[in-house]
Amino acid sequence: MIHSDRGVQYVSQDFRKVLKTHGFIQSMSRKGNCWDNAVAESFFHTLKTQLIYYIRFNNFEEAERIIFKYIEVYYNQRRKHSSNAWKTPAHCEQEWYNQRKVA
Repeated sequence: MIHSDRGVQYVSQDFRKVLKTHGFIQSMSRKGNCWDNAVAESFFHTLKTQLIYYIRFNNFEEAERIIFKYIEVYYNQRRKHSSNAWKTPAHCEQEWYNQRKVA
């Protein structure tokens, strides 16, 4: 699934054809509702301002490795989020699983 806003590049026939060719499902925000993408927008802002703007990657593989490490090791496991009562995403996920076991 590919989710995007309603930008002209995402509604073009060429883009839709590529998605169809590769078996992707297209998902778009509702018209005029910027809140549909708020969580993703916030995440990418954080990724850019805490990592991307400070590193010059030598190649794609290096970028992939460093960004993966930032997301999986730091962002999900160590970085506390104000929207999660200052818990990490991993902590919140573990709490969710624990609540499901009890229910």
